[in-house]
Amino acid sequence: MRMSEYFMPTLKESPKEAEIVSHKLMLRAGMVKQTSSGIYAWQPLGFRVLKRIEQIVREEQNATGAQEILMPTLQSSDLWKESGRYEDYGKEMLRIKDRHERDLLYGPTNEEMITDIVRTHVHSYKDLPKNLYHIQWKFRDEVRPRFGVMRGREFLMKDNYSFDLDYEGALYSYQKMFLAYLRTYTRMGLRAFPMRADTGPIGGDLSHEFIILADTGESEVFADKKWNEVDLTAAGLSYDNKKDVNDYYEKMTSIYAATDEKHDPENCPVATDQLNRARGIEVGHIFYFGTKYSAPMKATVQNKDGEVVPLEMGSYGIGVSRLVGAIIEASHDDSGIIWPEDVAPYKIALINLDPEESVCNEFCEKLYKQLQDEFNKAPFFDEILYDERKARPGAKFADMDLIGIPWQIRKGSRQDGDTVTLKKRDSDEKHEVSIGQALDMIRESSQLNKKAA
Repeated sequence: MRMSEYFMPTLKESPKEAEIVSHKLMLRAGMVKQTSSGIYAWQPLGFRVLKRIEQIVREEQNATGAQEILMPTLQSSDLWKESGRYEDYGKEMLRIKDRHERDLLYGPTNEEMITDIVRTHVHSYKDLPKNLYHIQWKFRDEVRPRFGVMRGREFLMKDNYSFDLDYEGALYSYQKMFLAYLRTYTRMGLRAFPMRADTGPIGGDLSHEFIILADTGESEVFADKKWNEVDLTAAGLSYDNKKDVNDYYEKMTSIYAATDEKHDPENCPVATDQLNRARGIEVGHIFYFGTKYSAPMKATVQNKDGEVVPLEMGSYGIGVSRLVGAIIEASHDDSGIIWPEDVAPYKIALINLDPEESVCNEFCEKLYKQLQDEFNKAPFFDEILYDERKARPGAKFADMDLIGIPWQIRKGSRQDGDTVTLKKRDSDEKHEVSIGQALDMIRESSQLNKKAA
């Protein structure tokens, strides 16, 4: 993509309404535009990041055996009245009527709808277990939307729902999602800590939040220093091995971590000098709630003895659009965003420092075409962002640092032959190397990142 053709309306100054870093940088980088209170239009740069995150989430969900569907944004109030939540949910639910005066709602979550889908088609223990997920826009009418996409009214969310015959099966489904979430965040360059949590309006008696640390976190976090050393990736662990999944879950949940709502300083099992205290941002929430929805909605199956029993259920949410802001909160500096490679909108930015000088311009144009051709043959580098604008080098550097592309390849007229400057955004390291060496360094770094994840 050529910068001269790209729709990326950057801003030099942070808008006054932006309170936290991610909101400021997303507006300055031209990633989003607020259209009304708590609602945003996603512009090309932001939309690419959103789709990257969505795909990582999708791949990790599929790896567990979960199956993707798509449910509508509008739901009938009748289902929520069956479960007993219609009146209880509160003003966050947007209630509307269609032209026939039928009560509808813009879905804040999908427990009722997925229960209705499954009860229609699943009637025997032989059809279990099942885990269905979708990635869909949701709406919650927050009383005070703020912090940009971190606490908006409309948001993109992955939510999935497990259905099992008994508690043992439901717990295994829960533990698989627990593992999948940790793998998902690792791929995004995040360390997310699982913490026991309240179930809130979703219900149930077993729940974990996944928290990343950031100075602007919404809640205070207390965590055993053991988390500094523990491997959150569980590399090589198979979802089909129940014992390994259970052992990993027990190990992770035995290490103390709590938000301020759950932390009891007088009875904390960890010595004060072994306890880290920080701010945290929630990036996911999982729940086991048993028969809370299946019993009142009569979602039942016959077990092996012919008895009719309600399904055991769990639900699992990841705020996909919220993660865009959360990653920025955890990964930025004074110059702008620092994207982890797997979620970056582009992996490489090619910067032509002298577009009006024929030799430099010819070199950059040829390199841009070469990299595009390589992407089309084998999408290793992904599409290249090529800055060929007639602008000052300093302005180009500032834009690229602001939008956080992991690698910058700079070429100026003063550099001989195929020499370029390679800059790594997360460290500001610069290397004067040949273009072949530059591409090898990028490949090597990407391969190391994949092994670490």
